[in-house]
Amino acid sequence: MAQAVQAGDQRGQAGPAVWSRSFGLFFTARSVSMLGAAMVPFATAVGVGGLGYGATGVGLALAAWMGPFAVLILFGGVFADRFTPRRMMIGADTVRVVTQGAGAALFVFDRPQLWQILVISAVNGVAAAMYQPGVSSTVPRVAADVQRANATLRVSESIMLLAGPGVAGAIVGFAGVGVVFAIDAVGFAISAACLLLLRLPVVAAPAAEASMWRNLRGGWQEFRSRTWMWSVILIWAVFGVTLFGPMIPLGSVLITGRLDEAAYGLVMSASGAGTIVGGLVAMRVRPVRPLMAGAIGLFGFGLEPLSIATEAPLAIMMAAHVVGGAGWAFWSVMWATSVQTQVPPEALNRVTAYEVAGSTLFVPLGQVLAGPVAGVVGARELLAVSSVVAVAGCVALLLVPAIRGLRRVAPA
Repeated sequence: MAQAVQAGDQRGQAGPAVWSRSFGLFFTARSVSMLGAAMVPFATAVGVGGLGYGATGVGLALAAWMGPFAVLILFGGVFADRFTPRRMMIGADTVRVVTQGAGAALFVFDRPQLWQILVISAVNGVAAAMYQPGVSSTVPRVAADVQRANATLRVSESIMLLAGPGVAGAIVGFAGVGVVFAIDAVGFAISAACLLLLRLPVVAAPAAEASMWRNLRGGWQEFRSRTWMWSVILIWAVFGVTLFGPMIPLGSVLITGRLDEAAYGLVMSASGAGTIVGGLVAMRVRPVRPLMAGAIGLFGFGLEPLSIATEAPLAIMMAAHVVGGAGWAFWSVMWATSVQTQVPPEALNRVTAYEVAGSTLFVPLGQVLAGPVAGVVGARELLAVSSVVAVAGCVALLLVPAIRGLRRVAPA
């Protein structure tokens, strides 16, 4: 298999560490997809709100995407093994070309009903669940230097996420919500074309006669056999409810209420700028124990909820979010690289599905509970607890020997 990997991508040890033809195509596909991913939530919120469906309608539209994604991503990992990740990603992009094109037509030529928007969001969530597992397994197949490739992708994604809402706002103000959906459809078409041109090395897949449930069990066995992996996901489950979930709902209300919407935009932009910094650092720093280094960097993320809870001045909040964003991005690169290099290629799609599902499953619960709990204990007090949880979680990461002691390895 090692010979197939080297011959398939023609990069070998003498080839480019990152910027091969295949990585360039994959980089383009991910960048245009992430720009759309950053633009569409803004456009959806504005569009649904403008139709008179209010905050409830916006919440339903966003939940209609997250629900199918969280439930079906495990099957996405199995299907990626059966049909290859590239085919699944191309298929998912093709579906989203159609759905986003339909959304564009509804907003441009008609007045869409809420149920139509919910259906489009749900189908997009299913497509994302089929797409996402293949991303992790593709990176080590298009780049010899997996960490640098992940850092490069993280910087690009951060730039897209930083620019997306502003670009969407300008387009909505000039041409309307429907045009944002149309541009997103074109982006997915470009992504599908780039993926279609990829030539990837062959990776062993599960036996064709194995049932879907057997493949799911195999992925679960691979997942739970790695203490460092399931330990991180357990900590992330707590983070989802107490940290990640409350951050945006409560942070947006507190900052806009005390200052204004522009201040909240600046704070979010500062966090985005920090993720760019963290990605750039991850290109250079190569710790022997990547998860330990990532956990140390992640301590900075606790400054984000703390700065909001303490009603820090705007400049201090922005600085805290730059540090927090940098720590988050550095951890993300260390985590992605560890997963992609520690897990055998033939199991990576299914293992990725489990770790993504575990990482995201509890975030919606935290979002739902944030308002009611804040009504009882106070929004600032709840975010103060979130900052304590962030620090405690980082300490827990460092106290688990399997996480702290995990050593850097070459790609499988």
